[in-house]
Amino acid sequence: MKKTTAAFVLVGLAAATTAAVAIGQNLAGIIPLPLQPVVEADKRTCAKLTPSGLGYTELRPGTGPKAGASDYVLIDYIGYLAADGKVFDQNTRTPMKADGVIPGFSEGLQMIPRGGVYRFCIPAALGYGKQGAGPIPADANLVFQVELLDSRTAAEVEAMRQGSAAAPPAEPAKP
Repeated sequence: MKKTTAAFVLVGLAAATTAAVAIGQNLAGIIPLPLQPVVEADKRTCAKLTPSGLGYTELRPGTGPKAGASDYVLIDYIGYLAADGKVFDQNTRTPMKADGVIPGFSEGLQMIPRGGVYRFCIPAALGYGKQGAGPIPADANLVFQVELLDSRTAAEVEAMRQGSAAAPPAEPAKP
């Protein structure tokens, strides 16, 4: 129940953020959602590398704070295979805990300033490794395009939960 409440709280908080973004605007290199089933080769590479081996490219700079490892984030994302560009997952307005995902994705989430869009090239060792998962084969290198819509600390999410639980229900309007 608490996880669901956090999801709704984060989705509500991001409404103002996403409303400010121009609809239909496609900056260079940003893949529009919803995505077609295969991503072109030029959108499967990254320009920079972290010491862990995570590749990344900033597609649009953000202006807000970065999420911490234990923070909750609200993101739009597309996940596809580096080898052939086949999309295996995509979603909008998705809440999650930054440290509750594969290591490469978690590291990447902590790099994005709020409002930014990044591409992450995640080697298999920082992804699902030798076991794979669902449509992701074993030893697959992954690519994600991620937009950080919002982030909140665990304490902020808990305070929001407490506040929404303490608020009396609104009375129905009288005719």
